[in-house]
Amino acid sequence: MRAIIGGLSWAWVFAVALGPCASPAAAGERPEPDPEAVERGRLAIVEQGFLKAQWSDKAYREAGKFWDEPAPDPDKDPEGYARAFARHYGFSPPVVPNDGLPMGLKRSTMDDGTTRGFQVDCLVCHGGSIGGRGVVGMPNSQIDYETFFFDMYRADDRRAPLLPFILNTTRGTTNAGMMAIVLFSFRNPDLSPRVFPLPMGSNLPELDAPAWWTLKYKDVMYYDGRTPADSWRADMQFLLAEKSLAEFQELEPVFRDVHAYIKSIEPPKYPFPIDAEKAERGRRVFKKHCAECHGTYDGGKVEFPGEIVPLDVVGTDPARLEGLSDLAINHFNATWFGEEHPVTLDREGYQAPPLVGIWASAPYLHNGSVPTLATLLNSPTRPKRFTRPPSTDFEHYDQRNVGWKFRELAPDDDPKPKSPHQAHFLFDSSRYGLGNGGHTFGDKLSDDHRFDLIEYLKTL
Repeated sequence: MRAIIGGLSWAWVFAVALGPCASPAAAGERPEPDPEAVERGRLAIVEQGFLKAQWSDKAYREAGKFWDEPAPDPDKDPEGYARAFARHYGFSPPVVPNDGLPMGLKRSTMDDGTTRGFQVDCLVCHGGSIGGRGVVGMPNSQIDYETFFFDMYRADDRRAPLLPFILNTTRGTTNAGMMAIVLFSFRNPDLSPRVFPLPMGSNLPELDAPAWWTLKYKDVMYYDGRTPADSWRADMQFLLAEKSLAEFQELEPVFRDVHAYIKSIEPPKYPFPIDAEKAERGRRVFKKHCAECHGTYDGGKVEFPGEIVPLDVVGTDPARLEGLSDLAINHFNATWFGEEHPVTLDREGYQAPPLVGIWASAPYLHNGSVPTLATLLNSPTRPKRFTRPPSTDFEHYDQRNVGWKFRELAPDDDPKPKSPHQAHFLFDSSRYGLGNGGHTFGDKLSDDHRFDLIEYLKTL
């Protein structure tokens, strides 16, 4: 199984597995996590690896030969090469010493037990950056997993496995859902491995990673809100390419701690000046037009309703909701993963998320199809095809509109990219699952009210 789906073992966690959260004890309140468990979970996430290496150190050093631009020499200038590697593929700076690798990669040994190499981990998508600083729990809006994935195999002189789905077509999105489906298809309900995959009948699209710091307020997790938020076993599904049931059970206490750490994460504060008077006006706009679904945040006290908004009301792209089959859910529920916290078959809509730290989680909607809050709140202005920024440096951050600066491309404007790397800087909302329609609730606001609201959202 691992030979067929090699490289997916860590990858699927990005937008699906590590998105759990705790239920508040009451509205606006939540139990305080055990500080020792939180610290153990933090160390497990940022320092520990759980799988064998997928690619050799040679692949890391030789990847630069596939780039459009000349790469620094990895032997003569290892720090320069490391920076260029991270920037090229969209990895974030590490938050702890990481043996020369960016956040999202871990060194370990290959299958032979002696050859050194590396593997991706959950922070490749849940470890973002802002202003040049890595932040655990921030969505990584830069990662280009498909280009990275195939370059690593080429640099390792190996043929990449055939994938029955698209990993990503644009930077910042990953198809974690289909990675999960593939991994589960190679397991029986008792988690024994299969030679031939089970038919799952699912077709999930690439998505934007959720912000971990919102998860503590929820009762259910994932965009469709069908999985209980107390399921730390769901955090472990990325190990399906390698671990046995006995190994999962042995590791379960570690992931209880990981779960506790995820629930403890707080968002970074908005780093630029905020107009207090304008924000106060925006608070009133928010309370009138937004709070029913997204909750209230007065005085730092969060009251989150956990509203699942029907698809015919929110109107956003339906592919994530409709693409997950009952067959796949029933298979999940029949395994150890679904024993205590089964996924419901109800298919209603998308969960309106808490908006804490929303300034740092652009682009917006579940598929990252809207670049700024201003375009989110004024749907006719949303670009259909637009560019992703070259980095998350503050020079590319739009303080007025809140989000990432972009260039809109007309339908007949084809930049004819020379490589997949260049092509993935283009977001095209006509692609499957990437539609940018729906959530038109801000359209009725005046410009003054809209920008007052945006000023308030900076404070959350």
